[in-house]
Amino acid sequence: MGGIWSSTSEESKLGFEMALAKAKEIVSSNPVVVFSKSYCPYCTRVKQLLNKLGAAFKVVELDVESDGSEIQSALAEWTGQRTVPNVFINGKQIGGCDKTMEMYSSGKLVPLLTEAGAIASAS
Repeated sequence: MGGIWSSTSEESKLGFEMALAKAKEIVSSNPVVVFSKSYCPYCTRVKQLLNKLGAAFKVVELDVESDGSEIQSALAEWTGQRTVPNVFINGKQIGGCDKTMEMYSSGKLVPLLTEAGAIASAS
């Protein structure tokens, strides 16, 4: 009986580590990443804002990905944030919807997106 339990926990540990590695790989290879759920209104607000700004960004819909719940758990462990959207710019987590909107309102979001190469600088 003990063997079954330990293999399950080993499998879930491996799944977690793979999900964490996948999340970190996505974040490191894209200037802007939004970990999202397709039905989430807060995620939609962030994606609409980024589209309005003309930003290039990668969306990972956790409710559509086969390993979405593992990725969400890995993000919670990595960033301390379990909720979506979970937004990353230039490899750094900036937070969720409120934080993203706050950065936009205070004029900090566009320079960050420009610096990340996600939007062309207006010259």
